[in-house]
Amino acid sequence: MRSIITLDEFIIQKQKDFPFATGELSGLLRDIGLACKIISREVNKAGLADISGQAGIENSSGEEVQKLDVMADNLLISCLQNSGECCGIASEENTTFVPIKKSENAKYVVLFDPLDGSSNIDVNISIGTIFAIYRRVSDDGECQLEDFLQDGVEQVASGYVVYGSSTMLVYTTGKGVNGFTLDPSIGEFCLSHPDIRIPKEGKIYAINQSAYHKFDTGTKQFIDECMENGCNFRYVGSMVADVHRTLIRGGIFIYPSTTSSPNGKLRLLYECNPLSFIVEQAGGHSTNGRERIMELEATELHQRTPIYMGSPDMVKRVEEICGEMMKERS
Repeated sequence: MRSIITLDEFIIQKQKDFPFATGELSGLLRDIGLACKIISREVNKAGLADISGQAGIENSSGEEVQKLDVMADNLLISCLQNSGECCGIASEENTTFVPIKKSENAKYVVLFDPLDGSSNIDVNISIGTIFAIYRRVSDDGECQLEDFLQDGVEQVASGYVVYGSSTMLVYTTGKGVNGFTLDPSIGEFCLSHPDIRIPKEGKIYAINQSAYHKFDTGTKQFIDECMENGCNFRYVGSMVADVHRTLIRGGIFIYPSTTSSPNGKLRLLYECNPLSFIVEQAGGHSTNGRERIMELEATELHQRTPIYMGSPDMVKRVEEICGEMMKERS
């Protein structure tokens, strides 16, 4: 019988990988895990309680907020404020960051998308939570904007939780990627997918193909090649779900620039950087077509970017096409 390793046990065991660890990062990861257990419980009863549907407000980007968005956002903020392990938080749902007075000298800040793909709630499609943790760069005292506007390569940890047929938490601290499935009978995340590695090649591409007419020429060429090569088209519409499948089975996830969104639509800090960290740690690649996502300069909290991420061979082909297009223009 295989021994069960819980998330808490695994985090404590892995502290030895960091010679100067003081336990704050481990505490943060456990607190996020706790918040996501509660979110999972609420998501699973969304059809029974009055917590589905639109909340009647818009988020910082002018998008309609779902009731579960608000619930998940409040839960994560509450857990992190009570933890004492971080000095500030930033959420995709809020205009600016929130300093935490009671732990203003803590070493870390946390950024998160509380409920990615929330427009899929009412039709019972997988959704998720995405988070990124950075070491603060400002001096002690109240955190500053500069603590959040860091390049993705500065992340000390990132992860996501997918609420699907089972609830699964996947995270990295720069020492590989591990996945934990929630066992509802004991209320614990248990190690189920140790040392996840993305396949070098893939046969699946995920993109909102209905917007093909809005894509740039390079993206269209790549999609045409995928179809010519017999690749399978799969698209959930929740970034977490699509990236999770890509991580496990291989392939590529694409959310390019379009004529209506020339800078892309997905957020660099809340979605692209944390998921890129995971994909790269699993052996994959992530790019905007010209530059590595995690090396992009962060200039604002809700900055957007095009993204191509997944199996290295497929992402490299995108970069080749984009490079050829740039040469032709010059």
